[in-house]
Amino acid sequence: MVFLGDSLAAGYGVDPEEAFPALVGERIRDRGWPFRVVNAGVSGDTSAGGLRRLDWLLRQRIDILVLELGANDALRGLPLDVTERNLEAIVEKARAAAPDMVIVLAGMLAPPNLGLDYSERFRSIFPRLSERHGLHLVPFLLEGVGGRAELNLSDGIHPTPEGHQLVAENVWQVLEGVLADQVTRR
Repeated sequence: MVFLGDSLAAGYGVDPEEAFPALVGERIRDRGWPFRVVNAGVSGDTSAGGLRRLDWLLRQRIDILVLELGANDALRGLPLDVTERNLEAIVEKARAAAPDMVIVLAGMLAPPNLGLDYSERFRSIFPRLSERHGLHLVPFLLEGVGGRAELNLSDGIHPTPEGHQLVAENVWQVLEGVLADQVTRR
């Protein structure tokens, strides 16, 4: 299982074992499930950066891809059609390399300073891609964490260790069933 993401997956500002991919990995190990978690989160990465890195990641077998990109696109106010095309290209390239790969897409929200229209259009990218490509969707990765000062570092963007625990739970709510299904198929 590979987490292709940005600083949120990389665990910016916290120890790597406190980042949500590592916490998800702990839950997998606790259940004795046969998945190895690879954290391919890179701080500052955009959807374009993830697309550029994908070929290298696809050199290894990936059964499950957790796609957590787009937040930096929004923070930079990048054109929404570019973000959507990049995310879609990641999905299509991953599926071309491994048609049975299960993809979990982590939804994100844009900051409100970009305006209501941009924010609404950005938010709609994730459910649209999920529906179009049959992806499993985490509706909002930072649900319960975003905007809560006590769960974020002083930058107001990156979760604290406690925030990462809630992010891990948000991902787990979708991922647990996906993994259980994969285990029964093996």
